[in-house]
Amino acid sequence: MSAAIGADRSGDQLLHGEPHEGNLLATQREPLFVDLATCCRGPVEFDLAHAPHGGAEHYMGADPDLLHQCRAVDWAMFSAGRWRRTDQMPDRDHWRAEGPALVRASLDRREPRRRHQSSTTLITSERCR
Repeated sequence: MSAAIGADRSGDQLLHGEPHEGNLLATQREPLFVDLATCCRGPVEFDLAHAPHGGAEHYMGADPDLLHQCRAVDWAMFSAGRWRRTDQMPDRDHWRAEGPALVRASLDRREPRRRHQSSTTLITSERCR
């Protein structure tokens, strides 16, 4: 996975690193991203991986295979955080078990899609609360 993500640096750009609805601030002019501690450089698919399933398909030029790999990385990072002693995420024990299952599902999606999109959208939306 790291070889695929790091193979072509020419498409790298500045990324938020965790662009979900909880990190958006509504202003009179436009929405602004906050919580910039996770900013990084990489392929746009890494930020798109945080969008609900179906949303990233509207971004022209996104690599679907790389997007699913980035979703797996996102779920892995999210799941690993649930094992911190200081983690106060609601349903932490649930996410300790469900997170690795979502990593596997994201990796499986590179092949024929096996899970129902609606259930994953629900899980992604709930995670962002």
